[in-house]
Amino acid sequence: MHYIEAIANYNPENEQERQDQKAILNYIRAFPHNVLLRENAIAHITSSGFIMNERLDRVLLVHHNIRGTWAWTGGHADGDGDLLAVAVKEAKEETGVQTIRPLSPHIASVDIFPVFGHWKQGVYVNAHLHLSIAYLLIADEREELVVNEAENSGVNWFPVTYFTEEHFERHDLELYTKLIHRARRLKFENNMLTLL
Repeated sequence: MHYIEAIANYNPENEQERQDQKAILNYIRAFPHNVLLRENAIAHITSSGFIMNERLDRVLLVHHNIRGTWAWTGGHADGDGDLLAVAVKEAKEETGVQTIRPLSPHIASVDIFPVFGHWKQGVYVNAHLHLSIAYLLIADEREELVVNEAENSGVNWFPVTYFTEEHFERHDLELYTKLIHRARRLKFENNMLTLL
């Protein structure tokens, strides 16, 4: 499915997602030639992966160099319209885990995130927006974790009970909690289908 169609077909579950989906689709229509590229210095599409284990009771996070906090994996589309493939590729590159698959091929979250101006590898990156398309991913928790020093300073599994206000800013906590619930609901629905 084409990425624009996939975003348009996404079924938002709250007002934030409805508004962000509408804004992203409008921006894609306005900048079809470079919305997938970083050269669009105002906003561009990124793809993220929320990585869980098979039992859905642990989450794999990286300690992000620029944000300085534990976060999900993800990166720029860089012209690739296969956003699920981008999410999986970034997850492997950032964690070292190679056995990663989607829990579902469908989009799990649509969000717009502000990125403050910062320096990266000696180059200044101006403030802009990430038009984030996210997927739920499943990883083999037995595989060795490898830090990608260009991107992060740590990789670790966390129990879902770790996701509290004590450890995450409100916006991140709301996002990650939403994705944990979506993963569990999706697995339940899939299990029910296999019983029929």
